[in-house]
Amino acid sequence: MSDNRHRQTLVKVSGLARYFDVSPPFLNRLFEGKARQVLKAVDGVDFAVNRGETFSLVGESGCGKSTVARLIVGLYQPTRGNIFFDGVALGGLADRRTVPHIQARMQMIFQDPYASLNPRWRVSDIIAEPVLARGNSGAREALRQRVGGLLEQVGLSAADGEKFPHEFSGGQRQRISIARALAGEPEFLVCDEPTSALDVSVQAQILNLMKALQSELNLTYLFISHDLAVVYHVSTNVGVMYLGRLVEWAPTQLLFNEPLHPYTRMLLDAIPDLAITGRARIPVSGEVPSPINPPSGCPFHPRCPLANGRCGQEMPAPMAVGGTHVACHAVAEGRLPSLEAYRAAR
Repeated sequence: MSDNRHRQTLVKVSGLARYFDVSPPFLNRLFEGKARQVLKAVDGVDFAVNRGETFSLVGESGCGKSTVARLIVGLYQPTRGNIFFDGVALGGLADRRTVPHIQARMQMIFQDPYASLNPRWRVSDIIAEPVLARGNSGAREALRQRVGGLLEQVGLSAADGEKFPHEFSGGQRQRISIARALAGEPEFLVCDEPTSALDVSVQAQILNLMKALQSELNLTYLFISHDLAVVYHVSTNVGVMYLGRLVEWAPTQLLFNEPLHPYTRMLLDAIPDLAITGRARIPVSGEVPSPINPPSGCPFHPRCPLANGRCGQEMPAPMAVGGTHVACHAVAEGRLPSLEAYRAAR
């Protein structure tokens, strides 16, 4: 990696994994003769996010997207692997408070604006909390103006600071969540499905606001979503996750126009036709296996129409194909049909 590329990279994860022990209590295991059970929520993920860009993680529910988000902001500790923020390793830190100059530069926007705001606090107190936590309170009037400015920046009024969260709609509450995240003056925002709890008509407003703020403040986003139509419009690069692993990642246009992994193709075939060509939607078939007892070899092979004996025995390693990185034996062996032939066969 060149020095110039290194300077552009703000966030990098390397070999990131998080396992959860979901075993029954010890005595139950002892009397019932059961072994420990480990849920592999994230099982070796690598990607980088460049400054001012949006890297999106997509995949079905339970694939590990939100766990990656919580690992990066420090809500979970990684089982193995590392997280680098502006070149500083964070993965091995038991307490992120030892690097306040780093931790303050990232914030998270949660999925549910109804649950992420304290219902007993006025909006002004909710937004002021990150400012006070950084020790930048200053004069009371300056703090009031700062909060009012943040509310106006997200499309609300300064007077809304005197209200309580229950007095706002879902879209307005998410605007408040965004204002609270911006109050700490972050460089990096982790957005965990920030529009999925909102009406479709409101989703576009929030997404447009986030894109405008990104341009205005030079923000970097990690965007978590299961909605590929949304991801298409907000992302610079997209990573597709399946059962705790990245199976394909590429620049947005390349991934949507020339998907390689069979799972990516299945996901894209299930969304509305963005080019309005008249192509029918095809639902994703099969069920996601349990991360407690994942399949051997490639985790996607039980659902894959291109799987062979090797797929059931050997985990595929990521490989570069043009501007795409993909982990698939069918691609490595030259067995992948063209996109047109693949869709015709389905």
